[in-house]
Amino acid sequence: MNSRIIRASPEKIYQAFTEPSALEKWLVPGEMTGKMHHFDLRPGGGYDMSLFYPDNDNQSKGKTGEKEDRYYVRFLELSPGKKIVEAINFRTDDPLFSGEMIMELTLEAVSGGTELKMVFRNIPSGISPADNEAGTASSLDKLLLYLEGKLQ
Repeated sequence: MNSRIIRASPEKIYQAFTEPSALEKWLVPGEMTGKMHHFDLRPGGGYDMSLFYPDNDNQSKGKTGEKEDRYYVRFLELSPGKKIVEAINFRTDDPLFSGEMIMELTLEAVSGGTELKMVFRNIPSGISPADNEAGTASSLDKLLLYLEGKLQ
Protein backbone atom coordinates (compact mmCIF):
# COMPACT_ATOMS: atom_id res chain seq x y z
CA MET A 1 0.00 0.00 0.00
CA ASN A 2 1.15 3.53 -0.77
CA SER A 3 -0.10 6.30 1.51
CA ARG A 4 0.52 10.05 1.63
CA ILE A 5 -0.83 13.15 3.28
CA ILE A 6 -1.19 15.75 0.52
CA ARG A 7 -1.86 19.44 1.08
CA ALA A 8 -4.81 19.60 -1.28
CA SER A 9 -8.53 18.92 -1.06
CA PRO A 10 -9.91 15.47 -1.85
CA GLU A 11 -11.75 17.05 -4.79
CA LYS A 12 -8.57 18.52 -6.28
CA ILE A 13 -6.75 15.18 -5.99
CA TYR A 14 -9.73 13.32 -7.47
CA GLN A 15 -9.68 15.77 -10.39
CA ALA A 16 -5.98 15.02 -11.00
CA PHE A 17 -6.87 11.30 -11.23
CA THR A 18 -9.76 11.91 -13.64
CA GLU A 19 -8.43 14.45 -16.18
CA PRO A 20 -6.63 12.95 -19.19
CA SER A 21 -4.16 15.85 -19.57
CA ALA A 22 -3.28 15.67 -15.87
CA LEU A 23 -2.67 11.90 -16.01
CA GLU A 24 -0.30 12.34 -18.96
CA LYS A 25 1.81 14.70 -16.85
CA TRP A 26 2.01 13.12 -13.41
CA LEU A 27 1.04 9.44 -13.67
CA VAL A 28 4.20 8.43 -15.51
CA PRO A 29 7.01 7.33 -13.19
CA GLY A 30 10.51 8.76 -13.40
CA GLU A 31 11.60 10.08 -16.78
CA MET A 32 8.90 8.24 -18.72
CA THR A 33 6.36 10.15 -20.81
CA GLY A 34 2.67 9.42 -21.29
CA LYS A 35 0.10 9.56 -24.07
CA MET A 36 -3.64 9.17 -23.58
CA HIS A 37 -5.34 7.35 -26.48
CA HIS A 38 -8.93 7.24 -25.19
CA PHE A 39 -10.77 8.48 -22.06
CA ASP A 40 -14.34 7.83 -20.86
CA LEU A 41 -15.03 9.01 -17.29
CA ARG A 42 -17.92 6.86 -16.06
CA PRO A 43 -18.30 3.57 -14.21
CA GLY A 44 -17.75 0.91 -16.89
CA GLY A 45 -15.78 3.44 -18.98
CA GLY A 46 -12.06 3.87 -18.70
CA TYR A 47 -8.95 4.92 -20.54
CA ASP A 48 -6.23 3.57 -22.80
CA MET A 49 -2.77 5.02 -22.16
CA SER A 50 0.85 4.44 -23.15
CA LEU A 51 3.90 5.06 -21.01
CA PHE A 52 7.16 5.45 -22.93
CA TYR A 53 10.65 4.81 -21.58
CA PRO A 54 13.20 7.50 -22.48
CA ASP A 55 15.42 6.80 -25.48
CA ASN A 56 18.53 6.86 -23.27
CA ASP A 57 17.12 4.08 -21.01
CA ASN A 58 18.92 0.97 -22.23
CA GLN A 59 17.94 -1.25 -19.27
CA SER A 60 14.13 -1.12 -19.18
CA LYS A 61 12.10 -3.25 -21.55
CA GLY A 62 8.54 -2.35 -22.43
CA LYS A 63 5.68 -4.76 -21.82
CA THR A 64 3.92 -3.82 -25.07
CA GLY A 65 6.79 -2.73 -27.32
CA GLU A 66 10.50 -2.11 -27.01
CA LYS A 67 10.03 1.22 -25.17
CA GLU A 68 6.27 1.18 -24.48
CA ASP A 69 3.96 0.00 -21.72
CA ARG A 70 0.38 0.33 -22.94
CA TYR A 71 -2.53 -0.47 -20.68
CA TYR A 72 -6.28 -0.17 -20.47
CA VAL A 73 -8.11 0.93 -17.34
CA ARG A 74 -11.76 0.18 -16.64
CA PHE A 75 -13.43 2.27 -13.95
CA LEU A 76 -15.18 -0.03 -11.49
CA GLU A 77 -16.13 2.70 -9.02
CA LEU A 78 -16.03 6.50 -9.15
CA SER A 79 -17.02 8.38 -5.98
CA PRO A 80 -15.97 12.03 -6.52
CA GLY A 81 -13.62 13.24 -3.83
CA LYS A 82 -13.68 9.87 -2.03
CA LYS A 83 -12.77 6.77 -3.99
CA ILE A 84 -11.68 5.36 -7.36
CA VAL A 85 -11.43 1.65 -8.13
CA GLU A 86 -9.79 0.63 -11.41
CA ALA A 87 -9.20 -2.65 -13.22
CA ILE A 88 -5.89 -2.39 -15.09
CA ASN A 89 -4.79 -4.63 -17.97
CA PHE A 90 -1.45 -4.35 -19.77
CA ARG A 91 -1.53 -4.79 -23.53
CA THR A 92 1.07 -7.52 -23.85
CA ASP A 93 1.71 -10.99 -25.22
CA ASP A 94 3.87 -11.83 -22.20
CA PRO A 95 1.91 -14.02 -19.76
CA LEU A 96 3.98 -12.63 -16.86
CA PHE A 97 2.25 -9.26 -17.32
CA SER A 98 -1.21 -10.57 -18.18
CA GLY A 99 -4.25 -10.50 -15.95
CA GLU A 100 -6.36 -7.84 -14.36
CA MET A 101 -4.74 -5.80 -11.61
CA ILE A 102 -7.04 -3.84 -9.28
CA MET A 103 -6.09 -0.42 -7.92
CA GLU A 104 -8.19 1.10 -5.14
CA LEU A 105 -7.65 4.76 -4.29
CA THR A 106 -9.26 6.30 -1.21
CA LEU A 107 -9.21 9.97 -0.25
CA GLU A 108 -9.99 11.23 3.23
CA ALA A 109 -9.87 14.83 4.43
CA VAL A 110 -7.52 15.17 7.41
CA SER A 111 -5.98 18.08 9.26
CA GLY A 112 -3.65 19.79 6.78
CA GLY A 113 -4.96 18.16 3.62
CA THR A 114 -6.00 14.75 2.37
CA GLU A 115 -4.82 11.26 3.19
CA LEU A 116 -4.41 9.37 -0.08
CA LYS A 117 -4.18 5.58 0.08
CA MET A 118 -3.53 3.30 -2.90
CA VAL A 119 -3.87 -0.46 -2.63
CA PHE A 120 -3.09 -2.85 -5.49
CA ARG A 121 -4.37 -6.42 -5.80
CA ASN A 122 -3.64 -9.14 -8.35
CA ILE A 123 -0.35 -7.58 -9.46
CA PRO A 124 0.90 -9.58 -12.48
CA SER A 125 3.72 -11.96 -11.56
CA GLY A 126 6.14 -10.10 -13.88
CA ILE A 127 5.93 -7.00 -11.65
CA SER A 128 7.46 -7.35 -8.22
CA PRO A 129 5.44 -5.74 -5.40
CA ALA A 130 8.55 -3.68 -4.55
CA ASP A 131 8.78 -2.36 -8.14
CA ASN A 132 5.05 -1.59 -8.14
CA GLU A 133 5.41 0.38 -4.88
CA ALA A 134 8.48 2.23 -6.16
CA GLY A 135 6.76 3.17 -9.44
CA THR A 136 3.66 4.29 -7.54
CA ALA A 137 5.78 6.36 -5.13
CA SER A 138 7.53 8.02 -8.09
CA SER A 139 4.17 8.87 -9.67
CA LEU A 140 2.88 10.27 -6.36
CA ASP A 141 5.97 12.48 -6.13
CA LYS A 142 5.02 13.86 -9.54
CA LEU A 143 1.39 14.24 -8.42
CA LEU A 144 2.59 16.55 -5.64
CA LEU A 145 4.51 18.65 -8.17
CA TYR A 146 1.46 18.73 -10.46
CA LEU A 147 -0.85 19.87 -7.63
CA GLU A 148 1.66 22.59 -6.68
CA GLY A 149 1.71 23.84 -10.30
CA LYS A 150 5.37 22.83 -10.75
CA LEU A 151 4.84 20.17 -13.41
CA GLN A 152 4.10 21.39 -16.89
